[in-house]
Amino acid sequence: MVRLKITTWNINSVRLRMPLVANFLAANAPDVLCLQETKCRDAEFPLSEIRKLGYEHIAINGQKGYHGVAIVSRVPLEDVDRKGFCDMGDARHIAASVRVNDRSIRLHNFYIPAGGDEAKPEINPKFAHKLSFLDEMHEWTRSDELAGRDTILVGDFNIAPYEHDVWSHKSLLSVVSHTPVETDKLKLILKDGDWVDALRHFTPADEKLYTWWSYRAADWAKANKGRRLDHIWTSASLGSTLSSIDILREARGWERPSDHVPVSLTLDF
Repeated sequence: MVRLKITTWNINSVRLRMPLVANFLAANAPDVLCLQETKCRDAEFPLSEIRKLGYEHIAINGQKGYHGVAIVSRVPLEDVDRKGFCDMGDARHIAASVRVNDRSIRLHNFYIPAGGDEAKPEINPKFAHKLSFLDEMHEWTRSDELAGRDTILVGDFNIAPYEHDVWSHKSLLSVVSHTPVETDKLKLILKDGDWVDALRHFTPADEKLYTWWSYRAADWAKANKGRRLDHIWTSASLGSTLSSIDILREARGWERPSDHVPVSLTLDF
């Protein structure tokens, strides 16, 4: 049996939180770590620090001060690719393949737009952008590029799609990240692509499940007003390999933390 562990984490500035990345990699040792909101240009990415930790294979798509995604790996990365969405020039996607036995696993790392504060596309360009991004993502996931491939989609999708993916379904129905127009679009992508929502594969739909807690809460743990914004989806072809999911909730309480925590999927081949 060969085991593959993949982690997704919105790090909210990789340079600022490099000590947290180092501690996480040393203690948890995923084979592949996918980061979002790295917030630095490619030339500023902490390559040497990460390579010293044993993660020699690195693919980055950076942007000054905003967005940015990266894949760091202990195993070789093949066929690195970066896609643009909505003609914005934003660094919101990176892809690479890893080989397990004789299988090539295609990994796509996304940072979907947050959408701003007002859930009205006619007055909020950021929310309009988010909806357009989801529409383009939907079309892309139905393309020949993904057909018949072992594929994993990970990242900060900035949407909590189900009732128990948020602390209060009723209170958040008009709040960006849980509005029906967003959740419906994400659910349609999931359904049309026959994706396996790995987190919900292991956690019943009626149980609360969070990966993000706001900085605004005076005591985030006590309030526990979380949302499940971070996702790992696999193609149906990988369904039988899913072994476990781990949401490292304690990371939200680390010194100078991201508001997101690492989410890991283990697959057994």
